[in-house]
Amino acid sequence: MKNQNFERTLPEGYKEAYVIDATSGKFSIWLNVVAMALMIVIAVPLVVIIFMTAEEITINSWFLLILCGLLIVYTILHELTHGIAYKAMTGEKLTFGLTLTVAYCGVPKIFVYRKTAMIALLAPFTVYSILFLVLLVALPDPTMKLAVALIFAVHFGGCAGDLYDTFIYLTKFKDPKTLMQDTGPRQTFYIPE
Repeated sequence: MKNQNFERTLPEGYKEAYVIDATSGKFSIWLNVVAMALMIVIAVPLVVIIFMTAEEITINSWFLLILCGLLIVYTILHELTHGIAYKAMTGEKLTFGLTLTVAYCGVPKIFVYRKTAMIALLAPFTVYSILFLVLLVALPDPTMKLAVALIFAVHFGGCAGDLYDTFIYLTKFKDPKTLMQDTGPRQTFYIPE
């Protein structure tokens, strides 16, 4: 029975249509500028609201140290969530890594169909956006809310590449037969000729 989620080799009659490489100079600069803009758009209003409604917020070296640790944990969880989605959809070996411009998870030895790729791309954005919004509402302590707001902002900015890939799928590659090879920092899109 044919697997509907991926192909082990590029089928005959497909051609390379588009490449996104987060390690290339111009693209990585553009991606990081967009990521920073998204972080600011989320962080500023949340931080203002938290400070306006809080009686007391404690920001000290412990807060900053714990926040840095939580950001590292979040980054790992973000990439693992991509991996869980890819593993559930393909069962194939995953690749994880970190470059100067991006943390990544990929499945470089296969070609995934559009639906599979979009599920893997949007999994961290969906899961952690919901989680952080629930925490922002549920946590009573304003210092904890501030930490969650800052992590949420980093999360949103960190999803810039995933959201860009999704945008490409929604605008340029609507055919469900579109295939993508995802090495992690580089996604190559293939379409039927």
